Amino acid sequence: MATYIVLLGPPGVGKGTQANILSKKTGLVHVSSGDLFRENLKNETDLGKLARSFMDKGELVPDDVTIAMIKDRLSRPDCKAGAILDGFPRTPVQAEALQKMLANFKGDVNLVPFISAAPSILIERVSGRWTCRAKGHIYHQKFNPPVVAGRCDVDGSELYQRDDDKAETVARRINVYLEQTMPLVAHYRSQNKLVEVDGTQPIEQVTNALLAEIKK
Repeated sequence: MATYIVLLGPPGVGKGTQANILSKKTGLVHVSSGDLFRENLKNETDLGKLARSFMDKGELVPDDVTIAMIKDRLSRPDCKAGAILDGFPRTPVQAEALQKMLANFKGDVNLVPFISAAPSILIERVSGRWTCRAKGHIYHQKFNPPVVAGRCDVDGSELYQRDDDKAETVARRINVYLEQTMPLVAHYRSQNKLVEVDGTQPIEQVTNALLAEIKK
């Protein structure tokens, strides 16, 4: 029986990090909707071209295009045992579509961990990020500062802050995420599939809490 886990959590909570660790520990494939979009756009697949046609007009990519990308990815042989979904679904409508899709694979969403942290903590985590211009190495002014301020330890190139990582942008992204996701949280809570995990703990403790829930 395949296992499908939907990982929820606001920007900066460490969702991607946990998804990668859980993938290695459980053997389930990490399916990130963001990575999937980039892959389809880069490889100019039919779905990538379709998505780009909306993006070029400044429009949101419709649900059915995103759902088709997810379906294509989950139908590959490496997802036979299931997957850890990160970034999809984002709305109850997408959640219903996922449920129908998984029924075709003789599966269902087994668990929905919601990694949470106070917005103030998330803003500090994300807005402290600095990126190296040459190779994209990531630093953090508090948790992982460079040896020389403003310079990458690896290649000596300048460090800069992406617009997405600026405090005001981060605050806005978190608010938008929470507004959009709360109906999804309620949706999965009503199905007794949601478990809340404290994202302010050290990475290893968050991983252990998630693994304990998966084993249940």
